[in-house]
Amino acid sequence: MTSTSFSVRKTFDIDFPTLNQPVSHAGIGSACQVKQAWASVPAPLDKKDRDTYRQLIVDQLAKQQATLVAHYYVDAELQDLALQTGGCVGDSLEMARFGRDHPATTLVVAGVRFMGETAKILSPEKQVLMPDLEANCSLDLGCPPDAFAAFCDANPGRTVVVYANTSAQVKARADWVVTSSIALEIVTYLHQRGEKILWGPDRHLGQYIQQQTGADMLLWQGSCLVHNEFKAEELAELKKANPQARVLVHPESPAPVVALADVVGSTSRLIQAVTELPATSFIVATDQGIVHEMQKQAPGKTFIAAPTAGESATCKSCAFCPWMAMNGLAGVANCLQTHSGQIMLDPQLGYRALQPIARMLDFAAAYKKNIRASGDISRDVHLFSQIGPA
Repeated sequence: MTSTSFSVRKTFDIDFPTLNQPVSHAGIGSACQVKQAWASVPAPLDKKDRDTYRQLIVDQLAKQQATLVAHYYVDAELQDLALQTGGCVGDSLEMARFGRDHPATTLVVAGVRFMGETAKILSPEKQVLMPDLEANCSLDLGCPPDAFAAFCDANPGRTVVVYANTSAQVKARADWVVTSSIALEIVTYLHQRGEKILWGPDRHLGQYIQQQTGADMLLWQGSCLVHNEFKAEELAELKKANPQARVLVHPESPAPVVALADVVGSTSRLIQAVTELPATSFIVATDQGIVHEMQKQAPGKTFIAAPTAGESATCKSCAFCPWMAMNGLAGVANCLQTHSGQIMLDPQLGYRALQPIARMLDFAAAYKKNIRASGDISRDVHLFSQIGPA
């Protein structure tokens, strides 16, 4: 079969916060510098090799009592294979929770490293494998644990809220871990309690939440390589050329892009929107890997990629995460055969990282229960009354 070695290695500029510069509450400022990160692309496979690897994966998953969980942003072939073999496709927390609840003793995580770590945090007794441990995330890379801890220490008295796109070490330093689907609700709750927030790592998501809630927030100045590239001026032109299309935007995008959206929300919320809205065409401002699921959910609709570069400019990601692209059939087969790419976490670190995740899960469960009981879909603070202090 074709070699599993990587054929192309590319470098990318990512935001890296500079702690000796002031960070405004609105997250607007120049408190970051640019550093380089790299990602590789698996060697292409012909049809015969793809078929061979797929069958090998199916056989090994069954033999080892393993399950494959995949993110919406990985290659469509891996998404389909996960579902065909009894696994799941979802966001990082959905993947981790599915793996925790599944009877499999081994989890294969097709995604980026923080997703594998999250799965291990929720399932410490299970073996967690990844096709490539070097598959990372610009938000994670741009938020080193020691530097983030120093940021927290320099701003005592604030409740530390971190996005799920972070390392286990950063999660362990937090009071709350949030996903984009519950971040607004949690920060609203904390704000109503009079708590000041220290937020990390995505500045665009943090700024969006600050604007929506009015909370006092200090923002770590990281960004997602993919979402940071979307361009408002070009998006406005595309929207003008497609007046019937609804614009779907992930809140990790810059504020001028978010301002043009018809729907702003998490990966799952954007997928939900294509089935709920009567529109037949959508402009999608998030990683284009999501379109595979959107097409499955709404096969008669049209999906247009939001622009990622202006005139005479070149895109860095072209709306595809380069680290998600490091996941391939050969890598999945190899980690199952050799047990390479294993996520190893110190048990004490895993336990500390679990606490803010568990707090989020408890909050989300109570929030949904109260909504169902009251029929109230607002974010009023009375819905949070049964949640205890962090």
